[in-house]
Amino acid sequence: MDITNRTVFIAGATSGIGLELARRFATAGSTVIVGGRRTDLLDTIAGEGFATAAIDVTDHASIDRARDTILRTHPDLDTVVTMSGVMLLEDLRDPAHFSAAEQTIDTNLLGTIRVTDAFTPHLIARGAGTIITVTSGIGFLPFPVMPTYAASKAAVHAYSEALRAQLDGTGVEVAELVPPAVATSPEHARRNPRALGLAEFATEVMDLLQADPTPHEILVQGVLMHRWAERDGTYDELVAQRSQALAMLPGRQ
Repeated sequence: MDITNRTVFIAGATSGIGLELARRFATAGSTVIVGGRRTDLLDTIAGEGFATAAIDVTDHASIDRARDTILRTHPDLDTVVTMSGVMLLEDLRDPAHFSAAEQTIDTNLLGTIRVTDAFTPHLIARGAGTIITVTSGIGFLPFPVMPTYAASKAAVHAYSEALRAQLDGTGVEVAELVPPAVATSPEHARRNPRALGLAEFATEVMDLLQADPTPHEILVQGVLMHRWAERDGTYDELVAQRSQALAMLPGRQ
């Protein structure tokens, strides 16, 4: 895809990967609308010259308001990125985990579907555009301390595949961004020294997005071990390694 003249809405871009990609699209020459729940962060981001939109992906009315505002001010919108997500620890031995599971599914899976549904009619009417969903390497290689997060991202992968098939012939393409662990802050980098640097990740993503045709899956080098673990015969070993992190859950010490 040509990243130099797009009009891009990124839902969930007030920090981390979403904000970095917003800046990269803008630097390349695209117009970017940053969406998020926290109005204080949106105000700060607006100071960088971005258009902003308040949006809560768990709330249909909030999504509809954001869509109507964006399409009124940016009727040439051609790219939607569904970045919003939460990562919550869960101890499946404790039934109290269910509230975290509900929040995760509501945000990561249903939030993706809600945002996609809100903008798909507009993109189809244009006859061209791109939807970029965001999954995770954890969707292909579970991290047992975040079971519902893994399940939600695996579900978004399957949904993206089906969405691509259903939109075939409309001119609307569907790409799935699959991040590995990315150090979105110095604290994150300290906690996970293996996490990929944010700038390095974003550079690789933008390079991959510029391929023609746009890849169905945006896979940086650091996520390939997750994406292809089953194919490569390393799945069981890697899940066992990652299961050692269960010791970090309260009550498992």
